[in-house]
Amino acid sequence: MQAPATGAVPIGIVVCSDRAASGVYEDKGGPAITAYLGEVLATPWHPLLAIVRDERDLIAAMIESLADLRGCPLILTTGGTGPAPRDVTPEATMDACDRLLPGFGELMRQASLKDVPTAILSRQVAGIRKSSLVINLPGKPASIRTCLDAVFPAIPYCIDLIGGPRLDTHDERCKAFRPAA
Repeated sequence: MQAPATGAVPIGIVVCSDRAASGVYEDKGGPAITAYLGEVLATPWHPLLAIVRDERDLIAAMIESLADLRGCPLILTTGGTGPAPRDVTPEATMDACDRLLPGFGELMRQASLKDVPTAILSRQVAGIRKSSLVINLPGKPASIRTCLDAVFPAIPYCIDLIGGPRLDTHDERCKAFRPAA
């Protein structure tokens, strides 16, 4: 975890994986998210990375902690979004969130379908917990990039609308949408 710069925005990254949590698998999702955010965000930020087992209560508690105690305006999860019995990240996210934003999952699946026909098996959701935006991402780095490329232009404005800090992007990499004043 990089040392936070003064005033840097904390962004939660939650890796949902039994194998990564037990140390038998090297997580690649968390580093992929961190690298992506490093490319697109112009606002100073720092990652708060957590690795948790595929347990609904543990994942929900981590999301709640990052939102309520750590003040993360953006929380990105990776893993646990498929149809397997241990894939419970969407349910945990729904438990932790006050409201859902179905457009995020719809757009991520649509973007992913251009690369893999199994994208229809993904159950990613997104929602709001107080003034935090929570988005589920797949576990594979290439899929993470595809999904974030699809939805990131809407993320800064969404965070504005829910009362979070302003996030600016590097326009040449990702032009955030904000309506003209």
